[in-house]
Amino acid sequence: MEQLMGTGVALVTPFNEDFSIDVNALEQIVEHCIKGGVDYLVALGTTGESVTLSKTDKQLVMDTVIKTNAGRLPLVLGVGGNNTAAIIEDLTILDLSEFDAILSVSPYYNKPTQEGVYQHFNAIAQASPKPIILYNVPSRTGSNMLAETTLRLANNPNIVAIKEASGDMIQIDRIIKGKPEDFLVIAGDDFNALPTVLAGGAGVISVLGQGLPNIFSEMIQLGRQGNSDDAYEIHHAILPIMDMIFEEGNPAGIKSIFESLGLCSALVRLPLVEATSKLKSRISSFLKSLNRVHA
Repeated sequence: MEQLMGTGVALVTPFNEDFSIDVNALEQIVEHCIKGGVDYLVALGTTGESVTLSKTDKQLVMDTVIKTNAGRLPLVLGVGGNNTAAIIEDLTILDLSEFDAILSVSPYYNKPTQEGVYQHFNAIAQASPKPIILYNVPSRTGSNMLAETTLRLANNPNIVAIKEASGDMIQIDRIIKGKPEDFLVIAGDDFNALPTVLAGGAGVISVLGQGLPNIFSEMIQLGRQGNSDDAYEIHHAILPIMDMIFEEGNPAGIKSIFESLGLCSALVRLPLVEATSKLKSRISSFLKSLNRVHA
């Protein structure tokens, strides 16, 4: 899956004032990412507020991303949840012809055992017409998919990668050390994207990367080339904004970047709330200072 190497970005879903999907803004964001040099696009992930989108909303997002991308970059679609049967049904109904892979989150809320997590993903992989990227994000799901479970799943031929967002570099190292050669370990957190790449990971599915595609993609590319000094120079330069965009939750922070860039509003759907004016001001000031340095 060479398509999943490098910098993927978890696209936001922009909203109009009435909280309908802002199609024009989504088109602009896709263009911003493509022109900025990212390697692939991920639609309807957590950052896309997928849990508060209707089926009609989701289809509109899919159609807009497909049309705007026009075959230029690989596409990944988020299809996950805590109801295994419902996910399998979605995978049989959805037109996935334009997507290269499925991103599927580890089951949340009902907190299955490791065997339950394994059986869940095994069933999805058997039903999916597209390769599966596992997504481990304990801070959201309430349970951690252990390295042993990931490595067990990595032997399934239709499970090709993991987006690992445990924040635990020891766990990430264990997966990298024990994985099959063609199984990809993709960073799921911006702050450890570079360390993951330097440890042997394939890249990142980033939140910040869609707001700062040029500089973030350059950092990952340098890391993949083994140029750790220059890569860490960029990492340290953008570390403050990595923290800022998650201070009041995701995607409130990244949408504030897009508002500052004039690409979309900062609106999010309840139960999320828009970033405070204080945070927006700090983000805007940082972007201006960053542009002066990296112009």
